[in-house]
Amino acid sequence: MTDSYCRVINYLRLSVTDRCNLRCIYCMPDRALDFIPHSEVLTYEEILRIVRLCIQLGIRKVRLTGGEPLVRKGFIGFINRLCRIEGLKEVSLTTNGVLLRGLAAYIRECGISRINVSLDSLRPERFFYITGRDYFARVWEGLEEAEGLGFSPIKINVVVMKGINDDEVLDFVNLALNTSYCVRFIEFMPLGQNGWTPERFVSIDEIYQLIQSKWDLIPIKSGPYDGPALRFRIGGTQGEIGLIGALSNPFCPRCNRLRLTSEGHLRGCLFSDQEVDLKTPLRQGKGDDYILRLIEFAIRNKPKDHGLLGYGPQGSLREMYSIGG
Repeated sequence: MTDSYCRVINYLRLSVTDRCNLRCIYCMPDRALDFIPHSEVLTYEEILRIVRLCIQLGIRKVRLTGGEPLVRKGFIGFINRLCRIEGLKEVSLTTNGVLLRGLAAYIRECGISRINVSLDSLRPERFFYITGRDYFARVWEGLEEAEGLGFSPIKINVVVMKGINDDEVLDFVNLALNTSYCVRFIEFMPLGQNGWTPERFVSIDEIYQLIQSKWDLIPIKSGPYDGPALRFRIGGTQGEIGLIGALSNPFCPRCNRLRLTSEGHLRGCLFSDQEVDLKTPLRQGKGDDYILRLIEFAIRNKPKDHGLLGYGPQGSLREMYSIGG
């Protein structure tokens, strides 16, 4: 199905929880937080029903997010059922990697082979500063286990912040050169009260120029279900770099995504607080046709752009963890 601006919408980012076992400074600061009550979070049955209906309207890829999806009880049984839904072409997972060791084999057996792991520093002490938790070794062990099990691709997501971790860009490039990982550099985005300031902002153009000064970056064509990253091969190697520049290089004209929050609100844009409540009619016993019309409404009313051109004011009052990473 296409939206009002002729964009084909085929990708659903699906948050299963707003809870997390890290407290990253740009997402979930270590302070008193108002988590969604468990009774208000979509049940797995409700999520599966919504996914089946979304498939009828053209969704072919689902990415599971949180919070941290692996902290939710029963998650492995849920993804086992999700991966068997007819019509889905791809199911992938974004995780912080803390619980990946020990669960990776079960995730792989369910049918998920594509994972993104958030890792904003290769230095344990800096990892602790950014995340508020001393779990660097756990994340690294999880990555190694996933690699050994044949997950491919394994993408490392790095939110680059000036004065915090921007001096590690070339270290991450070397990681991509020496492993099978794809490293993706993501601009620090203003969401909720996450402390975003222009002084902390590093554009993907700056990152590109830095990498290009050391290595040749060769563009790679994206696939039909790929997200917004600009992809590059490094010289003649197999190393891959992704650049995601929501602020400096908006990808709104080619955005193919919807987002479903853990409490059942469908969003057309990360930065817009325009949402369609699916949970209430689900729990009122509304039929599939009614829910389909709501999903169609969300697609047709997907915003033209995120409204942050020129690094303007925050477009969303909600924190990242409550929307879905």
